Amino acid sequence: MNENPVVVADSLRKVYRVRGRIGRSGRNAGLTAVDGVSLTLSEGESLGVIGESGSGKTTLALMIIGLQTPSAGRVEVCGNERGRKRQRGKRHVWGREVQIVFQDPYSSLDPRQRVNSAIEEVLKLHFELSAGERRKRTATILEQVGLDQGRGGQRPAALSGGERQRAAIARAIAVEPRILILDEAVSALDVSIQAQILNLLADLRKSTGMAYLFLSHDLSVVRYITDRIIVMHNGRIVEEGTTDQVLSAPQQTYTQVLLACVPRRGWKPQRVRQLTEAS
Repeated sequence: MNENPVVVADSLRKVYRVRGRIGRSGRNAGLTAVDGVSLTLSEGESLGVIGESGSGKTTLALMIIGLQTPSAGRVEVCGNERGRKRQRGKRHVWGREVQIVFQDPYSSLDPRQRVNSAIEEVLKLHFELSAGERRKRTATILEQVGLDQGRGGQRPAALSGGERQRAAIARAIAVEPRILILDEAVSALDVSIQAQILNLLADLRKSTGMAYLFLSHDLSVVRYITDRIIVMHNGRIVEEGTTDQVLSAPQQTYTQVLLACVPRRGWKPQRVRQLTEAS
């Protein structure tokens, strides 16, 4: 892992205005999704962001990728600051720096487009390649993610869940990004398929040197794929450290609750209730 940071976030805050929710001033009150989050992601590192739904993980990722503008704070990606004002002209450049893979590959893929066409479209947008070079590069990318040419010629509806996620990953890595954000990228898959995708991601990281920002509520998945962890609750970081440190000896009650919710031999649901009440 290289120590050069590819993402630096400083005191990031995101407030959404909610109609009908009136604050003390008499104006529409805001919903704070991310509140003062600071983090760094080094080149080649895999950083896990864990927390329950609504903890602010996805909003944080969207600010890093440039699809949401911070209400306060700053975020720097690959040495360039993401401005608080929308910068449409830079979206093309940003796409070469960071890509995101979502939980549901079916909704993120065009159902009318064959997989190889989707990859070739990305290559045409970002690289000056001939049609033949794009086809050759597409075949290589499909091979990287474990899809043969036959599956690459299919539309998403003809693929299994695991194959669709492989296709989504293939489209994301086609631009050779330095950072890959994975937002609950395996949570919708069967356990056996999860293992396959996690092994694929581990191999891709080793071969390409990409940095991962891995968003999940599944601690067993995070344990396998990440070097460090930050734990988010109500938009804030409540604990952080190496993956082994946080998952082996959590210091915060909220992290202990998350760990207690992982089913294991001798697991007792009442223990979760005790921890929740204590918090």
